[in-house]
Amino acid sequence: MNPFIGTEKMGHTYPGATAPFGAVQLSPETDTISYAMNGKYNGDVYKYCAGYRYEDKTIVGFSSTHFSGTGHSDLGDFLIMPTVGKLQLNPGTATNPENGYRSRFSHQNEKAEAGYYQVKLEDHNILAELTSTTRVGVHRYTFPKSDQAHLILDLMAGIYNYDGKNIWTYVRVENENIVTGYRQTNGWARTRTVYFAMKFSKSFKSYGQKNYDGKQVYNGFWRKFDQTKNFPEIAGKNLKMYFDFDTNENEAIEVKLAISPVSQANALENLEKEAGNLSFDQIKTQTQNNWNKELNKIVIKGSENEKTNFYTAMYHTFINPTTYMDVNGEYKGLDQNIHQADNFTNYTTFSLWDTYRTFHPFFNIIQPKRNNDMVKSMMAHYDQFSVKMLPIWSHYANDNWCMSGYHSVSVVADAIIKGNYSGDAKAALQACVATANKRDYEGIGQYIDLGYIPAEKSGTSVSNTLEYAYDDWAIAQLAKHVGETDIYNQFMKRSENWKNNFDKNIGFMRPRLADGSFKKDFNALSTHGQGFIEGNSWNYSFFVPQNPDELIQLMGGKKKFASKLDELFTMHLPDEFFADTEDITREGIIGGYVHGNEPAHHVVYLYNWAGQPWKTQAQIRRILEMQYKATPDGWGGNDDAGQMSAWYILSSLGFYPVAPGSEDYAIGSPAIEHAVLNLENGKTFEIEAINQSPKNVYVQKVLLNGKEIKNFTLKHSEIMNGGTLSFYMSSKHGK
Repeated sequence: MNPFIGTEKMGHTYPGATAPFGAVQLSPETDTISYAMNGKYNGDVYKYCAGYRYEDKTIVGFSSTHFSGTGHSDLGDFLIMPTVGKLQLNPGTATNPENGYRSRFSHQNEKAEAGYYQVKLEDHNILAELTSTTRVGVHRYTFPKSDQAHLILDLMAGIYNYDGKNIWTYVRVENENIVTGYRQTNGWARTRTVYFAMKFSKSFKSYGQKNYDGKQVYNGFWRKFDQTKNFPEIAGKNLKMYFDFDTNENEAIEVKLAISPVSQANALENLEKEAGNLSFDQIKTQTQNNWNKELNKIVIKGSENEKTNFYTAMYHTFINPTTYMDVNGEYKGLDQNIHQADNFTNYTTFSLWDTYRTFHPFFNIIQPKRNNDMVKSMMAHYDQFSVKMLPIWSHYANDNWCMSGYHSVSVVADAIIKGNYSGDAKAALQACVATANKRDYEGIGQYIDLGYIPAEKSGTSVSNTLEYAYDDWAIAQLAKHVGETDIYNQFMKRSENWKNNFDKNIGFMRPRLADGSFKKDFNALSTHGQGFIEGNSWNYSFFVPQNPDELIQLMGGKKKFASKLDELFTMHLPDEFFADTEDITREGIIGGYVHGNEPAHHVVYLYNWAGQPWKTQAQIRRILEMQYKATPDGWGGNDDAGQMSAWYILSSLGFYPVAPGSEDYAIGSPAIEHAVLNLENGKTFEIEAINQSPKNVYVQKVLLNGKEIKNFTLKHSEIMNGGTLSFYMSSKHGK
């Protein structure tokens, strides 16, 4: 595997060290771009969602928290940077790093593995190494001989930073080896407090701080002290600290920094229980063993390129969601009170608009126990939330309200229907219903009353209606599963609302006005001002995963539908039609099909419903080859918290969940030669692709335990029962 995949261009992944589903993501920052410039959004900041860009030539430090593959950001807490020589507390610039604490680096002197990262900081002649436990980031810095060696702790630094984001910072120097404190920010998460405890392997000889708050009218009486040097308790909005050492040639100093959502005491307990007296190398070995355990849940045979892509994709899916509780089970809830997780691991970082599609269905196969806990985390979110909704995009005891739909209901329904939820299924259904009936949230009231969201009321009226309709279908499937017939009937009717935005005269989804007429100024190729989020009508017009058969009928039958799919994959999409989309580059597009964003991720499988499955098979292999390259710039869009990676994994294995909430997977074309899924129930599911080759993309026949599958559909229970799925591959398709 290669953690550098996706770190260049728009993948938004990071190369640093984290444990599987770890609360700490310890990784380098390569610049200090501000979110705002001249009081307005600075578009360049979008490149730094993960803090690191492969294109950059300097490193400003190593921070403890990051998002992987997201299209928006926050975090970047507790930046540490080792330096030698004159103390400099400003980061300097990329063109003149010597004017600050940053350093030049080269990829020739950089290395990344699961759970480990290293780089040579050229300006300081320091080797930096990182590893991590679940809650503790471990730094090891090997210094040259110096009587001016420093470790800088920049408590102002952050990702998507701007003036006023830091609400408050507190630091307490417990002794010459241990420092604790917390940082509160107001960003994507409106109210976020992260506590920390850090422990140095060597006592510092002196320390100090600089406060960048500027003049205030009231300063209290702490001014009686000189708080800038060797003062053990400091507080303010914008602080930077430094710790001084004398070092011998090639002397290594280790720093263990634990975080907690609850308290400094819990952070210290996390540090001692997870890292304690373990050395850097012992922690690295332990974490890499944990990664190997996770990655060995699927064992594949294929080309070296396929193995690199496959296991990197697995690695990226096992980063998020992140553990959000301390070793004692405590965490801060959405009510800002302290809660105790009762027999489950509490998780955060739910990018649900992305991950409901493939990521969580993949977890129902390969990580069912964790997915059970993730649904329990969503239910805890609902129970603690004053708004009484399941999460939209949850993060650090907050909901960020990012993107559209209420897709947690899909994740909840899919887990329960597939037998992976040990909680109260009827209570979960009621939470789904309450979320779907929140009339004052993003047009739901109009959607309920009219069956669509009027274009005058929302710039994303069509995509919202389509996504709500799918979510309502998922709720209906859950209601049916638990025997609630009235709820089933109500939400099945709502799930047909997609038809209200379908214009039969042109064969496209189209914005509709409050008076019932379709919006006149309409362009099916444009992503701007047409009622869609992160997509256009050409992609969203196929977004009826819950009922492809009826969509095919409305589009004129199977032959016409397949021809329209053909046109999607072969047209030329002019640059002007994705110029307004930050995430997507030309590499993320095949014809007019946008793989670099999620709304059309199921579309290639719809040829199965149109009676032309061989086109599904050929296009899947084309997408796998074109959209996933084993290079830092190998992706045409954000990984989106693992969704793009999950698509790669399941599509490479040969099946895909077109409509989560159903037991069915659509059969595609496997790219691997052989795979063994080591299931948590102790069974194994084996996949073999006979006569596999880059040219043999067509499936002549597919057998499950020796019996032919003729409807190109595989059931979840069939996978979980174990057995063998055999694909017979050919360079020629059969009709």
